[in-house]
Amino acid sequence: MNAGPVRPPLVIAHVSDLHIGAHPPQVVQTLVDDVSATAPTLLVVTGDCTMRARTSQFSQARAVLERLPAPRLVVAGNHDIPLLALGRLVAPYARYRTWIDGELDPRLDLPGVRALGLQTMPRWRWKSGRVSGEQSALVEDFLGSAPAGALRLLALHHPPSAGGLARMLGRAALMRAAAAARVDIVLAGHTHVPAMRAIDLPSGQQLAEVVAGTATSTRLRGVPRSWNVIRVDAAHIRVEQRYEIAGEWRTGRVVSIERGAGRTCAPR
Repeated sequence: MNAGPVRPPLVIAHVSDLHIGAHPPQVVQTLVDDVSATAPTLLVVTGDCTMRARTSQFSQARAVLERLPAPRLVVAGNHDIPLLALGRLVAPYARYRTWIDGELDPRLDLPGVRALGLQTMPRWRWKSGRVSGEQSALVEDFLGSAPAGALRLLALHHPPSAGGLARMLGRAALMRAAAAARVDIVLAGHTHVPAMRAIDLPSGQQLAEVVAGTATSTRLRGVPRSWNVIRVDAAHIRVEQRYEIAGEWRTGRVVSIERGAGRTCAPR
């Protein structure tokens, strides 16, 4: 566990898989209102801002992001790269850079939290992710040098825990870097199914992985639209899943994760 206190309050809003272009428009304003009501220290968006990476969808997605609280850290997802177009070969991230963020591996330092996002969707993979050696080194260098007591947060589109055909290339090196950097929490999306789990690291530590569902799209996989509000103190990371039910956002599962250990306690 990192030494020293976290400056209260530290609130992370975790939103993912907006899929603008495959969304009911009325859901956007309710999401903006619900996220804004938490007054987050930081908003993290873990990819798939658009449905098909079209310019019109990026324009709409940017407008949505600008209505959400700042500061924001956003990473690209597999749907943010053109699917069947020449652009996927010659300039796969051009529209994302123009409309969302010119930096594909964004970094942010705020009182109490140091956050790093990684672009995990190379143009030559269809759906599953990859982290390069340079990106793993960035995790160790940037997050590993965070001030004592700061929450060390890593944001990806693809969950590191995914197995089978969805297994992330470069995962082993990434987990070694996360252990060396003493990362507290990794946020991800992609699956559209909210989840919280502990990942065993090579050092014997455990890393808390938090996956958000789809916040605004119609691409539901057995669960309602959702996002996460994460509250952090010196000892615990409390994750509250927010579900959209009948047009209203309600609290679902709440789990408290011990910082630095990844052990889950007091779920309800």
